[in-house]
Amino acid sequence: MRAIKTTAWISAALAIAGFTPAHAQDWGDAPRERERYNGDHTVIGIGVAHVPAFQGGDDYRTLPVPVIDIAAGPIFANLRNGIGLNVVDGKTLTIGGGVALMPGYRRRDVPEGVRRLSFGAGGRMFAHLNAGGFMVTIGGTQGFAGSTKGFIADASVAYPIAASERLSIIPAVATTWADRKHTNRYFGIDTREAYASGLPEYRAGKGFKDVSVTVTANYRLTDRINLSATGGLTTLLGDAKDSPLVEHETQPSGFLALSYRFGR
Repeated sequence: MRAIKTTAWISAALAIAGFTPAHAQDWGDAPRERERYNGDHTVIGIGVAHVPAFQGGDDYRTLPVPVIDIAAGPIFANLRNGIGLNVVDGKTLTIGGGVALMPGYRRRDVPEGVRRLSFGAGGRMFAHLNAGGFMVTIGGTQGFAGSTKGFIADASVAYPIAASERLSIIPAVATTWADRKHTNRYFGIDTREAYASGLPEYRAGKGFKDVSVTVTANYRLTDRINLSATGGLTTLLGDAKDSPLVEHETQPSGFLALSYRFGR
């Protein structure tokens, strides 16, 4: 059961905002599983994701994605929360902060005339609660480099089910809220872009951006080797859904990963 934690981070990254190599936050990445490793650990692996090229778009991309879950004392590095420190790290409650990636999109992925949005970084704070078999995570990421430089808040709930000694199923639901800067820069169309693309001008405001449902199947091949698969649906909400860039309000995504745990 210890390997479930890693796949929950992967599920989180898929559930929260489409797919990014890190996020979880806007992929960012569903909630993390609390069947914990004993002390410091290093989990490394490789995965492949099939995800929308950008939220609401018509095209998909199949991408190799690293699986990373490292803890050394209070220091962590993982898919959802990036790199940082846990200031509280108990069996029931974890609170921490760090630097995480924030999503963008390539120029080729959006209509001609719309500018690309570079991937960026943000400062992230989060809290995770493990109670009654449920795992609840809330967090917020403020961009400071690249991307939209806006703010995204996320919340997710998961409930792991042990189907057998080796197989676990983890259903999860997640949602994200974004401020005006993030929503407008990701989904908005300014005057220059409207002229170049033929799309109408569009200014988006703050509000709930999306809701996602995912299911992860996690199979422990050995005590150290773990195989996991995640499938999910994300539906855009509010001003994000109404953007001229959006061709599909609801989009599927998938992730398959193999990982290895070093150390104890």
